[in-house]
Amino acid sequence: MLRRFVFKLIGFVPLFFTMILASPLQVLAQDSPPPKLDTGDTAWMLVSTALVMLMTIPGLAIFYGGLAKKKDVLNTIAMSLITYCLVSFLWVVYGYSLTFSGDIAGIIGYLDKAFLSGVGVSSLQGTIPEPLFLTFQLTFAAITVALISGAYIERISFSAWTIFTILWMCLVYVPVAHWVWGNGFLAKLGALDFAGGIVVHTTAGISALIGTLILGRRKQVLLIPNNMTLVVIGTGLLWFGWFGFNAGSAVSANGLAAQAFLNTNTAAALGGLTWLFTEWLITKKPTILGICSGIVAGLATITPAAGFVNIVGAIIIGVLAGLICYFSVSSLKPKFGYDDALDVFGIHGVAGIFGAILTGFFADPSINPSGTGLFFGNPKQVLIQLLSVVITIIFTGVLSAVILYVTKLLTRLRVSEEEEIAGLDITQHGEKGYNI
Repeated sequence: MLRRFVFKLIGFVPLFFTMILASPLQVLAQDSPPPKLDTGDTAWMLVSTALVMLMTIPGLAIFYGGLAKKKDVLNTIAMSLITYCLVSFLWVVYGYSLTFSGDIAGIIGYLDKAFLSGVGVSSLQGTIPEPLFLTFQLTFAAITVALISGAYIERISFSAWTIFTILWMCLVYVPVAHWVWGNGFLAKLGALDFAGGIVVHTTAGISALIGTLILGRRKQVLLIPNNMTLVVIGTGLLWFGWFGFNAGSAVSANGLAAQAFLNTNTAAALGGLTWLFTEWLITKKPTILGICSGIVAGLATITPAAGFVNIVGAIIIGVLAGLICYFSVSSLKPKFGYDDALDVFGIHGVAGIFGAILTGFFADPSINPSGTGLFFGNPKQVLIQLLSVVITIIFTGVLSAVILYVTKLLTRLRVSEEEEIAGLDITQHGEKGYNI
């Protein structure tokens, strides 16, 4: 009897210690804190959202407005204004839900958050309020569509641009943003795009190129900026706002945001300097338009890499941005003869494509553990980046063409020759912007 009791006691000992050791673990598992609002992150993201909004209105509007002809200034600015208004509404209706709510076969999200159903002041996305996260993403969607307008100015009708904006945001931007940022198939593949080299600049650039081919050339294709002062101011606003664009994409007030901030500034400066000195060497004139173009090229090229690369990577990317984009505008465009009015493809498209690919080379896991590039031991990342870019180019190109032809069925796609010569400010809006 005593012997049986001893054996039972011995058998109970490991069970006892298992219970003792397991209890704290169970408590920890049960009591692991839910996502909690961080006021520092929230404050930073409020600022970042306002900065990205500033990029479109007035930044891009002024930048493009200064580059356009005098008779088309107001129309050019109006295209950015109506884009921001339309996307602000459509993003709330369905854009946010389809992009960030769940995942259907890696292609698109659900409509369960349409009209922001279930999104309230207490709902969180990570450590920030969900309404703030969705507004931040809204500003990205808006500037992506607005970027395309620079290629179409001075010849697309305002009604056509309005229809194009609605269709393109729904059929191109939302799916691609879901693929990369909404846990779609490119995200699962391992594509790296910190702030929009693929989602923003590649899609906008390819759509710009396709649109210029469908719309045809203007009667006067020479770029004669009506107001370089506005161009410089617009460049400054874009550079300033881009800190929200790139550093804000960390979605937290932390060291990664600071590194993205530094990388953004460095690449922008070197993009501007490289374009300026390259142009100076070749044409013997260091133009203000050149340094402004180089700054934007540097900003766009570093965008996908901003939160993945170290400062050496940012320097190299900035220099390459100035060189590659300069020759794409000065050599590629004249060779093929497409009329990309404000070089949206030559700068944003080329920058987005090369920036995304270069991220596959320079991604440093010590900066961001979620990305490791070729130079840090992961050659596979370059192939992933290339595949992601190719898929995005094909999808965007085909859908953009379809959207433009559908738009042509619904309204006049292009203004008449008489309207183009008179200027779109008068013929489309009945107003003059000559005093700007």
